[in-house]
Amino acid sequence: MTRLTLQPSPTFEATVKIPVPGAEPVEVKFNFKHRTKAELKAFTDSMGDREDVDQVMGMATAWDLADAFNAENVGLLVSNYFAAARAIFFAYIDELTQAKEKN
Repeated sequence: MTRLTLQPSPTFEATVKIPVPGAEPVEVKFNFKHRTKAELKAFTDSMGDREDVDQVMGMATAWDLADAFNAENVGLLVSNYFAAARAIFFAYIDELTQAKEKN
């Protein structure tokens, strides 16, 4: 059983289902930055001023793709898979704001 600590880890892993045109979504594991409630509000308030690449770089620190996690490769991802930035954003928000349900 996981034990709750008042100071969470600065990063956490979550799987994102990246939509692929004409195929099933592909699961990609991301390492995301933890934010407090106030930090998350400030981050989401600034989203309108950011490009997709900047948004993803602001949320994540790594992924489990063969290609390096950097702005150039994130740019390729969001350019080639239009819905990727949205999927990453919603997975990130879900992980920060909702408890995992386990049966």
